[in-house]
Amino acid sequence: MAPPDPAVLDGVRRRDPEALGKLFERYFDMVFALVHRLLGDRAAAEDAASEVFLKVYRAAHQLDPSRDPAPWLMTIATNVCRDLWRSGAYRMSRSHAAPLDSPAVAAALTTGANEPEVGALATERDRIVQEAMLQLPEPLRTAVVLHDWQGMSHPEIAAALGLEHAAARKRYSRALAALASLLEGKL
Repeated sequence: MAPPDPAVLDGVRRRDPEALGKLFERYFDMVFALVHRLLGDRAAAEDAASEVFLKVYRAAHQLDPSRDPAPWLMTIATNVCRDLWRSGAYRMSRSHAAPLDSPAVAAALTTGANEPEVGALATERDRIVQEAMLQLPEPLRTAVVLHDWQGMSHPEIAAALGLEHAAARKRYSRALAALASLLEGKL
């Protein structure tokens, strides 16, 4: 995706509502996907994505209109998730079991596909991987999500997280090793 017009970004710096709306429309899906992958919960991701764009509004004067805002947004999103993980409320809200009558469980049990077994296996595989991802320490989980789900390169991840390039690559490598260990014999 090509960066938006510098005139739009300049409007964001001035907190122009139309420019802010264009930035939101262009980047909301990317921000939401990132926070959803990092948090593993749709409701928490919705709240986090809202918080990201509130922070963007407050820090709009820091935006450089000559650069792509995606890494800046990803950094803000990652930091919002990091703040949430550190909160006691988040740790208290994490539950590993959902009631069988919850909509999330019902959706996982029925996919509407003609081959229920294939759908159930795929859903179960996704659930196992997501559980393993949530067991990773935050820095490792962030590296995997930014690289594998957001498509960021190691240099982009390093810039977003304030790391050296080699450190970002090493963190990703450690994350994959930890995931392999967590998933051994489960897939």
